[in-house]
Amino acid sequence: MTSNALKIEYLDKSRLPKKRRRFSESSPTSLATIPAEWRELLVQWVGLGGSSRWETLIKKAGLAKKSTADALLDWLLKKGWAVVDEERKHGDWWPYRVELREMKALRSQLGLPDFDEVALQWQTLRAELQANAESDELLLTVLSALDAMPLSRAIPRAMMVKSLLAWREDERVGTYRDFSMFARAATKEITKTEWDWLDTHFDLAEFNIEQHTPLLLVSANMVLHTGLGEINLSAMPDFAALTPATVKSIQSASRTVTAWIFVENRTSFERVARNRHANEGVIWLPGYPPSWWKESVSHLIKYAPAPAKVACDPDPAGIAIALSAIALFHASDLQATAWKMGVDELKNLPNKKLLSEFDQQQLTGLLKQNLPVELKTLAGYMLVNQQKGEQEGYL
Repeated sequence: MTSNALKIEYLDKSRLPKKRRRFSESSPTSLATIPAEWRELLVQWVGLGGSSRWETLIKKAGLAKKSTADALLDWLLKKGWAVVDEERKHGDWWPYRVELREMKALRSQLGLPDFDEVALQWQTLRAELQANAESDELLLTVLSALDAMPLSRAIPRAMMVKSLLAWREDERVGTYRDFSMFARAATKEITKTEWDWLDTHFDLAEFNIEQHTPLLLVSANMVLHTGLGEINLSAMPDFAALTPATVKSIQSASRTVTAWIFVENRTSFERVARNRHANEGVIWLPGYPPSWWKESVSHLIKYAPAPAKVACDPDPAGIAIALSAIALFHASDLQATAWKMGVDELKNLPNKKLLSEFDQQQLTGLLKQNLPVELKTLAGYMLVNQQKGEQEGYL
């Protein structure tokens, strides 16, 4: 390496100095013209931080590309991007430490995220998870695992955990692909390594995330006709479980019902299904309806149209879920109303829960909508009394 146009600062005061620092006083120039091979190696160097031993940087390049590393370092030094500490060995000067300058600008030109922004993003995410960990001890273990990771891995996994908590809060149900779509807007965006990590730290089944095909649970005295044959729901003593593909194959129905009942809580659904009237059909409403459920129900009521009654928990999420199911029937020009979601049901529950801050925000938003009278009354009562409940206590 040449010392032309470079400043030299000796790091020891002996008559024959053994260490020196070389640098340029010029402002760093653009990286736009450097070879792709240099850029690729520089990205790796930047990933190590602003200051590294030259031996470490050489290892990143590999012995086969030592000449590339030498050339890149020489260019960075001359163009103002690096400060090099050297030591005298065998009568010559050799680099032993390299400090990269203007890291923020360097990362920007390389298309890498800014350290300050990344650190702030992590701090924000961690604070959100820490707040949830106060009521969820499992998250404390997860946070410890995230803390031990580099930020490049910790941040996307923390965002997955945040999505997982939102999925549970929304009471969603679906497959691994449904969750991937929810978390990252694509069905196959979560890698196998990331799924393994989630499986290690969480029981995904408790979050209603299943690896297998989802099922529409339905009870009714009717016969469904498909291209491959008939499905006699009357033969089921409690209820049937139909895959979305099975429902999609329905071409007609006979002995159809005169009323549909949708029940959110699984235990309550099973009770209602076993005690329904002969003319009623009962379908499980799995929290906020996922896309497969909406498509299946829309196809089923196309051949078995009837007004619907929707029963959800007397809580803010329950109102939102009920509105979603009601809208599905209105889209098919069928009547649908809330059922067993009045103030009296909530009042008579032996056990009630206090509203969370999120509940209050959700209620405030719901009350701004054009709600059915019964649901508006329930929402107003909950907000005033700061109470919510679960339909399992009365249905």
